[in-house]
Amino acid sequence: MRRSRTGIREKAGCWPPSRAHLNQLVEEAIVDSYNESEQRCGLFTMIEDHLALPFETEVLGVPVTVERIDLTEANEVAAICRRGRTRQRINVLNLPLPIPRPEGAEWIEAYRHWARGR
Repeated sequence: MRRSRTGIREKAGCWPPSRAHLNQLVEEAIVDSYNESEQRCGLFTMIEDHLALPFETEVLGVPVTVERIDLTEANEVAAICRRGRTRQRINVLNLPLPIPRPEGAEWIEAYRHWARGR
């Protein structure tokens, strides 16, 4: 067992993170937020700060490199994926995570948890 930054004990390598752990992460990210847009920005910031980049994954069976995380003009959290010279944004809600998952991937799960309405 390890203690997360939020103080909840989690099994090392446990996936997916527990509902309680995800709730704690979400609360940490949105603590000073007044509306949904600010909450999304708070979660985006935590993903941006904690997710180890770049990492490799597969999108539609094709290997890609996730280079960075971005907030789109539509206020969606997106992964900027590259294959060769081609880059494409993929909504983080739809981004397949590799195994082993990159450090900080629990923040993507927290965002997904929040987007589903907890």
